Amino acid sequence: MEKIKNKIKQSFFIVNKLYLFIVFLLLSIQNLGLGIIYFLGTLFVFIWKTLRSKVPMEVNNEIEVKSFSYKIVNGKELKIDLYYPMDKTKKTYPLVYFCHGGGWISGFRNQPNNISWCRYLASKGFIASSIDYRYGYKYTIEDILSDYSDGLDFIKMNFQDLKIDKKNIVLMGLSAGGHLALLYSTFNTFMGNQDAVKGIKSVVAYYPPSDLKDLFDKDNKSLFARFSASRTLKGTPKEEEEVYRNASPINWVSDKMIPTLLVHGKLDNVVPFESSIKLIKIFKKFNVKFRFLVHNNGPHSFDTVLKDYKTVDTIKKTIRFIKTSVKGDQTNENN
Repeated sequence: MEKIKNKIKQSFFIVNKLYLFIVFLLLSIQNLGLGIIYFLGTLFVFIWKTLRSKVPMEVNNEIEVKSFSYKIVNGKELKIDLYYPMDKTKKTYPLVYFCHGGGWISGFRNQPNNISWCRYLASKGFIASSIDYRYGYKYTIEDILSDYSDGLDFIKMNFQDLKIDKKNIVLMGLSAGGHLALLYSTFNTFMGNQDAVKGIKSVVAYYPPSDLKDLFDKDNKSLFARFSASRTLKGTPKEEEEVYRNASPINWVSDKMIPTLLVHGKLDNVVPFESSIKLIKIFKKFNVKFRFLVHNNGPHSFDTVLKDYKTVDTIKKTIRFIKTSVKGDQTNENN
């Protein structure tokens, strides 16, 4: 029975919420007013869920937040928020360079789920930063990666004023943000760009696409995944094969890769779980230090939509991984 439920949850009809559109269509045919009311109600529920999306461990402490402009492009100001620990006794703190998801075409640095993650990280003794970056509607994946790099460079250049220990940095991201963290770290370690990865002790990637072609796999039912990738990479894998290859972290893994924590839910209906399995196999091939945490019943974004024991345990293990990596004691638990 559980297998049947899971198959229904991962069906094209449910994943892309086509049932909502069909109900709207039927109501509109019967009564346009009812259709509009249904649409507005559905929109309200979606916004409400988005605003309430957060990690299951609430942080009630007062967390200091500072905002900075790290870059101006075509008159657009890109900002970075820094969340500081309550303990003010230290001169510097390790940094978790956090990056939001949204398929490279949506999301923002200070939406509730990102705020909850940064507040939680700050409560554990880290400075957590959250950045803006340009969207793939108008810009390219190279532009987005450039923003990601420039935000990190801003922090490194201003580390003293920001009280950041630039020798202890962890890259962390959710979904598309996890992809950017992996792409930045795999590419620069592969190319031997020592300045780019100097001080970066580990990478934490939650449900990231590591091979972007996987988003177009026949078993992946998400229209959003296909749409966001094709908009950002300006075509499908068949049309832009080289762009997809270059933008896929899995193709840049080497034996120089930084220790990595990979987290994925088996019921992810946006980024295929298999994408992380493929990356793990490549990690093993190059003897990369890694840890792989799996939530057997986790959908996409499970860390901020579920409150079960496994989710809480996964987040706590994430903190332990980060703390261990900045101490330099990382071991390869899954190899």
